[in-house]
Amino acid sequence: MTDALAGEEGRERMNVADFWSHAGVWNVVTIVLAGAFALSVAQGLRRGASSSAKHLALMMTEGAVTLASLLLAWQLSSWLSPQVQSWLIERNLKIPPEELGMWEQFYYTGITAMRDFSLLRYSVLFVLGYGLIKQLVYRLLDPAVDRWLGRHADTASAAGTASRDARGRSGPSIWSSLLGGVIGALTGLGRGLVMVALLFIFTTLFPQTPLSGYIQASTLYQTGAKSVIKPVTGGFLESQLPVFTRAVEQEFSNILQRKYEVLDSKIPDDIAQAAKQVTAKAKNDEEKARMLYRWVGTRIQYDWDKVEQYEKRRIWKEQTPEDTFATKQGVCIDFSRLYAVMARSVGLDVKVVTGLGYDGQGGYGPHAWNEVYLADQALWVPLDSTWVASGGNWFNPPGFNETHIKDA
Repeated sequence: MTDALAGEEGRERMNVADFWSHAGVWNVVTIVLAGAFALSVAQGLRRGASSSAKHLALMMTEGAVTLASLLLAWQLSSWLSPQVQSWLIERNLKIPPEELGMWEQFYYTGITAMRDFSLLRYSVLFVLGYGLIKQLVYRLLDPAVDRWLGRHADTASAAGTASRDARGRSGPSIWSSLLGGVIGALTGLGRGLVMVALLFIFTTLFPQTPLSGYIQASTLYQTGAKSVIKPVTGGFLESQLPVFTRAVEQEFSNILQRKYEVLDSKIPDDIAQAAKQVTAKAKNDEEKARMLYRWVGTRIQYDWDKVEQYEKRRIWKEQTPEDTFATKQGVCIDFSRLYAVMARSVGLDVKVVTGLGYDGQGGYGPHAWNEVYLADQALWVPLDSTWVASGGNWFNPPGFNETHIKDA
């Protein structure tokens, strides 16, 4: 993106933020937060002291159980993740070099991703652990909480006086209703802080979006975030969430690449034979990788008809590396998948990478390319065999990442 476009987008975001800042109390976030508080107070007035206290106690119990379950799941996942990885490594799981059915593809993608990708493995264990621990804690606490709340409600009912309306229906007394309103206000504050915390996480993860500017323009959000959330977290969320987000983006990109490793695990004999012939004179991994890059880039023709069918009719012609090898036609993903299969057949470790490629006219469009591992150099290098025909060197050139942006 050019500096001019970036500046224009920045001005647009400032204009949006300024608009909602001037709108003041009409900010929807402010209205929702205030509405949640007002609703809680109204419910407290209607329920009275006893029922309001019971609901507040239930909310506090739910919060305590959730927090305890999260902490226990965190500790359990941290301990269990390396154990699971070691167990999966010992199983020596390999993607079989044959055509796989849909469920087999799903299984090998999932199980090898669990083995190789730490965040995915930790996340799965954390979610499972949290669910099991929370259910266990509830089973242990529910009887005690029910007995305590029952005694509390009976005592409060006996101490209070009930009033009756003109139709004879009982309701809380005036004092009970007022006390219930106070308890409802405390409940409303708790609910509001939970909402502010969730919004704070969103604005920290996606600070450049117009929605984040809109959220931050809310006066009630600003009060809650600055007075409670930031002091309590001590800046931990602001410093760690963006780092975590980048790590998730990278791991998600790796999982997308694993999909093609499983999908193209079968290496046809004719493709393997061709790859051996192409790299017969190579002396090292880099020469093998370059020879295949040049061969795929010069032998396969770009299929403009396939692109036109998709752009005009939304018809996508799916093809395997074997189809591409036989027809000598394809688009970027077909070039990349064929390169990956040929490279693997001669012992190279290679990935299919998807993302955006520079279109030469100031913009970016969907694109696919490869990364290959040069074992003798202990280095992953990018290459784009689709662009060979356009001229230039696209085998690990300087500035490759400026024209190729990985999916996140």
